[in-house]
Amino acid sequence: METRHNWTKQEILDIYNKPFMELLYEAATVHRQNHDPNTVQVSTLLSIKTGGCSEDCGYCPQAARYHTGVEGNDLMSVNQVKAEALRAKEAGSSRVCMGAAWRNVRDGEEFENVLEMVRTINRLDLEVCCTLGMITENQAKRLAEAGLYAYNHNLDSSEEYYKEVISTRGFEDRLKTIENVRKSNVTVCSGGIIGMGESEEDRAGMLVALSTLNPQPESVPINALVPVEGTPLADQEQVSIWDMVRMIATTRIVMPETQVRLSAGRTNMSREGQAMCFFAGANSIFAGDKLLTTPNPDVNEDMEMFKSLGLNPQKPFEKKPQRESVDATDSKYQNLGEKPKWSRPGHVIERNLTAQQKRKPQV
Repeated sequence: METRHNWTKQEILDIYNKPFMELLYEAATVHRQNHDPNTVQVSTLLSIKTGGCSEDCGYCPQAARYHTGVEGNDLMSVNQVKAEALRAKEAGSSRVCMGAAWRNVRDGEEFENVLEMVRTINRLDLEVCCTLGMITENQAKRLAEAGLYAYNHNLDSSEEYYKEVISTRGFEDRLKTIENVRKSNVTVCSGGIIGMGESEEDRAGMLVALSTLNPQPESVPINALVPVEGTPLADQEQVSIWDMVRMIATTRIVMPETQVRLSAGRTNMSREGQAMCFFAGANSIFAGDKLLTTPNPDVNEDMEMFKSLGLNPQKPFEKKPQRESVDATDSKYQNLGEKPKWSRPGHVIERNLTAQQKRKPQV
């Protein structure tokens, strides 16, 4: 199947709503044409700076304005990150993704430390990914020079529904960051979350935004919302496994060469449900007992599941060659002290405001 970049929302909706068995068969066929159906990438997600984020994302327990019980931590040290990366490698991961609860990257000491973390993990022969918020073109190029393999920046939902979830940044900032990453030749990881109260049209809209990028993202995480007490979306119903499989299958069909990541929400899925997701085209998971701050299946459980399904972990750098890390002293790109003007739409989302007010102590 040839990769298309002109999918319409109606075309994607028509795929999403096909009879289930027909959808599953078509997605599995596309998957087998473009990937080894018995190979799944195993990634480890490491929170290098937790909590205290200034954004108001309605799904996120790390937002400082909500009372979720998440304890904020300063940026980890390079040695701590190296130790975690070695553990991840020993457990079978081929990629380490470092997440920091930042609105955007700021030039300075902390970013210099992140660059050193990237160099360190890359030199362990692991793919290294970062999700640090919005970044400029120069910052993306500095990450690339350090050896970054992928940058994650999720669109979260459709452009229309995005405004119902987040008011502190604009959808166009997401697209601009992806554009900046593309200029650095780092691979793009971008997906979203289902189960936030969005419509099927919104799910299709998110896939339109991703699939019409040229090139399409090399990696697309599909997350099921994990409702966390204290967040505005705490009372959302868990998304059904049927919706999850439909979303995975549709993503596979419209983005045939992309690695589709079965991400957050796996703790609520049976092995049978996860097996359907793999059959429908998911070929990447996150391993480890936590995804940033939310629960995730234990790595040993995942390896048992792989054994029962006859799945093999993907080796690092199978999709794209490893980039050589350049030492800080030899860097071509320097700290520019940039202060970009990322947008702050500032509209009011009532449920976000309500959750924020609940945090205030009673007088």
